[in-house]
Amino acid sequence: MSDPDIAFETRGLVKRFGDTTALAGLDLAARTGTVLGVLGPNGAGKSTAINVLATLTRPDEGWARVGAYDVVRDARSVRRLIGLTGQAATVDEDLTGRENLVLFGKLLDLPTRRARLRADELLDEFGLRDAADKRLSTYSGGMRRRLDLAAGLVGDPSVVFLDEPTTGLDPRKRDDMWDTVRSLVGAGVTVLLTTQYLEEADALADEIAVIDHGRVIAHDTPAGLKQTAGRQTAVVRPRDPADLARAAEVVARVTQGSAVHPVGGALTVPVDDDETFTRLVQGLSAAGVSVAELALRLPSLDDVFLSLTGTTAVAGESPPESGATADAEERVAS
Repeated sequence: MSDPDIAFETRGLVKRFGDTTALAGLDLAARTGTVLGVLGPNGAGKSTAINVLATLTRPDEGWARVGAYDVVRDARSVRRLIGLTGQAATVDEDLTGRENLVLFGKLLDLPTRRARLRADELLDEFGLRDAADKRLSTYSGGMRRRLDLAAGLVGDPSVVFLDEPTTGLDPRKRDDMWDTVRSLVGAGVTVLLTTQYLEEADALADEIAVIDHGRVIAHDTPAGLKQTAGRQTAVVRPRDPADLARAAEVVARVTQGSAVHPVGGALTVPVDDDETFTRLVQGLSAAGVSVAELALRLPSLDDVFLSLTGTTAVAGESPPESGATADAEERVAS
């Protein structure tokens, strides 16, 4: 029996494409009305996992459910619940923006009037009203991306899979998309978000799963994951730049030889515990160093990613499954 509090779940998913194992026993789950961020290096299996959940790819082993429905046995019912935006645009270049969205509505069996109304709602929401009746051949890359995102929401899905949704968007449009995701979650929608922008996962995700070589290697809240990356960092910025050297002496003495890094008029140093930070505050005060900034920071998600996978996530790289996994999938499909 499925858990009504779980919007989607996978257990032991295995998917192979020839000699390439894209998923190697993947376990994922997301609570209803939350954002699950999925991070991983190129080729980790993120897009393959979405394709299985979206009924586009059959797993070789294991199972996956969306709501109460198995993605293999109940594929049609699953498709009624979900919206999907992939890494490549799925809209038709020969149609206008409005015609594309109305077409998606009709494919979802919406009455014509409702399909047109829904298209207008989404054109407004994504800032495409002025270009609604222009052919996509006139759209910029960012406009096409926004239309593709809108198309995934035509059917008012309860679960939305967003596979690197802000790739190709400028920072302002990316912020708009973040607001859209927050709005969806506020309305009770569950979102699976893959991204190579770690700040995006940090800003949006309630929980994050890090996958590598087709399996989950860490799953926690963003704050919880940061704690696994190791030591915290103290940041000291003297109010008077002339005090930087004296502050560095205090920091070095209190932290007993930890590497002190000057960065843009501030000092950063790893600290083992809150007690060390307290001694640092006291030492600076005793030395008469007035500070403009004194903070204790958890490791960033970049630090987490590096410590877990041995690599860094670089925004703007080619899509994760554009290499061996996608090539293998294409050969199998053909």
